[in-house]
Amino acid sequence: MTRKISLFLFGIILFGCSEKRPEAVTKEYKIITAGGTVTEVVNELGFGDDIIATDITSTYPAKMQALPSIGYRNQIKAEGILALGPDLILAEEGYMSPDVVNQLIAAGLQIRFFEKPKDISGTYKIVTEIADFLEVPEKGNEIKASIEADMKELGNYLQSQTSKPSMAFVMARGMEMVFVAGEETFAESMGNMAGINYVGKGFKEFIPLTPEALVAMNPDFLLFFESGIQSIGGMDGVKNIRGIENTSAFRKNQIISMDGQYLSGFGPRVGKAALELAKAVRK
Repeated sequence: MTRKISLFLFGIILFGCSEKRPEAVTKEYKIITAGGTVTEVVNELGFGDDIIATDITSTYPAKMQALPSIGYRNQIKAEGILALGPDLILAEEGYMSPDVVNQLIAAGLQIRFFEKPKDISGTYKIVTEIADFLEVPEKGNEIKASIEADMKELGNYLQSQTSKPSMAFVMARGMEMVFVAGEETFAESMGNMAGINYVGKGFKEFIPLTPEALVAMNPDFLLFFESGIQSIGGMDGVKNIRGIENTSAFRKNQIISMDGQYLSGFGPRVGKAALELAKAVRK
């Protein structure tokens, strides 16, 4: 059941289009979210019960996985969304194709986009923006205060440590699609937060992982998504990645896997995720 929520509508924000003049409207809203971080923030702000459907990246909280799914990025179709009867869509920027967005706008749906965070400053920004849009700024401030407390705990832990292990993040989607994360990625940001020497340098975003690159980086630890490990046959499948046997991480069995949304979402749990990673590389 949806609740009455008063939304200060900012108009449709879409790919550089100018905003319409804001208009205050109060009505019952049925919300669809697209993007795991957007979903997590909306839920933390107290609107989880108003979400009627979401996408496949929205795995937290677990109850979201029981909702109807609109799919994933380019797989999303306007017809499927419209069939669910939403009033409002809150989504990551660029998550849906322009054609789908235009169809939804033409059907009269309200859409608001938010930039997916890649670092802690982006976390504070998306919490503030969604809280302001849903007119619950006080709740947004509570979430940010909780994040700040987590970051303080992380800082205290790192001050007590002297080691700075090296690490690389490997993105696996089956044995034929194995990539390594470079600069300007969530992996570099999370590694920096956790007091880790991130070794994916000299390139940006993700590139195919080669044996030569693994040997050159030779990280103390290799980090995977749990879903990535599963896609290559579990921990037993890791040894089949070419060149991995030549790394310190593999020889010392220092392979770490974490939940994808928890690790890369940079949502309200970002400080907890960074602390967990920081401790994992210092056991």
